Amino acid sequence: MISIFRGLALLLFLTITLVVASPAQSAPASSEKPFVVEYYYKAKWGHADEFLKLFKKNHYPVLKKEMEMGRIAKVWMDQPRYHTTEDGRWDYRVTIVFKNATVANETFDEAALQKQMYTDQETFQREEQRRFEILDGHWDLPVKTVDLEK
Repeated sequence: MISIFRGLALLLFLTITLVVASPAQSAPASSEKPFVVEYYYKAKWGHADEFLKLFKKNHYPVLKKEMEMGRIAKVWMDQPRYHTTEDGRWDYRVTIVFKNATVANETFDEAALQKQMYTDQETFQREEQRRFEILDGHWDLPVKTVDLEK
């Protein structure tokens, strides 16, 4: 009787292991697909232009450097053409297409890159702090494409 229970336990263990391991084995194929994240910024009223100026001066060059390094495939910014309700309002959406999900989620020392690019760290840090002080909201949204033909 004990050997039957051991056999059933082993069978259950192997079944669970196969179910859990199957998706993991297919992950490398999908890890080569681009990984898209949208970053939303909602500035305090009257500060959207200041945010854009600081973003273009300090953060966009870092993103361009990451494109040169191959981490990022593409980056662009959108803004709404018309206004929306305050609770759904955002001023800028930055879309970043990373090389793949692994690159997007691995640890990357952006601070070291910023120190290399901006020798006047005091000004850089002050302006970056200001860029986030004038925000009412900021959120990141990883997105995936839905194939409507499948």
